[in-house]
Amino acid sequence: MTPHRVIEIHADAPTKPALGAACNGCGVCCLAEPCPLGVLISRRLTGACAALQWNGARYVCGVLTAQPRGLRGWLVQRWIAAGDGCDCSLEPAGKP
Repeated sequence: MTPHRVIEIHADAPTKPALGAACNGCGVCCLAEPCPLGVLISRRLTGACAALQWNGARYVCGVLTAQPRGLRGWLVQRWIAAGDGCDCSLEPAGKP
């Protein structure tokens, strides 16, 4: 049996895309646990990433919205897997 975890997702967040589909800002991955960059920023391995932000329509990475440029920007995109598609295998159970 798969253990259940509860994460708080904004009511207006987009529905989680299928694995491999383009990211739509649903936030499930970053609300469940931080990526490698988020581990450094959040100083934790589990729980919501401290850099995650709600922009009124979707979740976004606060490090990426700071618009790093050049090598720094490339590294940020690489560390958060920007453009690689959804890699989160968690599936939200739905609204109670």
